[in-house]
Amino acid sequence: MGLRIGEISYTNILPLFFYLNRERLAANNVSFVPQIPTELNRKMEQGLIDLGGISSFSYGENSDRYSLLPNLSVSSFGRVRSIFLFSKKPIDMLAGDTIALTSSSATSVNLLKIILADFYKIDVDYHMMKPNYGWMMENYNACLLIGDDAIKAAWNEKKSSVYTYDLGAEWYKFTGLPMTFAVMAVRNEVIERQKALLLELLSEMQESKELNRQNQYSEMIPLIIQQHGGDFHYWSSYFKGLNYDFNEEHRKGLQYYYELAQKSKLLNKKPQIKFIDYSLQGI
Repeated sequence: MGLRIGEISYTNILPLFFYLNRERLAANNVSFVPQIPTELNRKMEQGLIDLGGISSFSYGENSDRYSLLPNLSVSSFGRVRSIFLFSKKPIDMLAGDTIALTSSSATSVNLLKIILADFYKIDVDYHMMKPNYGWMMENYNACLLIGDDAIKAAWNEKKSSVYTYDLGAEWYKFTGLPMTFAVMAVRNEVIERQKALLLELLSEMQESKELNRQNQYSEMIPLIIQQHGGDFHYWSSYFKGLNYDFNEEHRKGLQYYYELAQKSKLLNKKPQIKFIDYSLQGI
């Protein structure tokens, strides 16, 4: 049996996957499953994939069953530029309203709940649905979108009167800590069975991350422009604003997020952040 890898189908995680040698990995029975975050979370929980870029919140729910690949994440120290609350009124005036939430997200949905309840001290109701910016804003005073849906909605609303709040910036403003939106996690029972493949994958992901940093995402961006639009300057700025590491600051930020999620009863217990066996980390 090989490895089934969940791959978030958004551009923000692409630097970890862009330079993977997929042909060589496929020859070793490695397959890739592209899905939106909530679907990857579900497949991971059901054992339909072995590891992948999953929502940090989903890792928190399953930290007793999963371990993290070291120094890999999708994080930001401030603006993330692809997770937005769009609102017809200032954020602190939303008390008593109902906010439309994208069904594509776990981490960001709960991050918004934490920001509004703990930082702004306001109570709102939520209605989860498939992401559709036009319909959401037609029927609600505010909506949350993530990933490429959020990016395109923000492009279209640049000259409108809609208030746009970046959840990465909001988190950083109140905490001074990075926000980790996605992590690379593996089901614990897979670790011993597939140590060699995991080591190869970890090495390739670290290399892909570093190659993109070195060339400033210049080889990846033209392909993204073909698929999603925008220009080189926008995407260059976008990726330089993201962070793909996981160090002690990331740990502090994620632990605080879990602490607040537990306080708000979004999580039943405080998760333990743990990595795969240290014998796999000597790269």
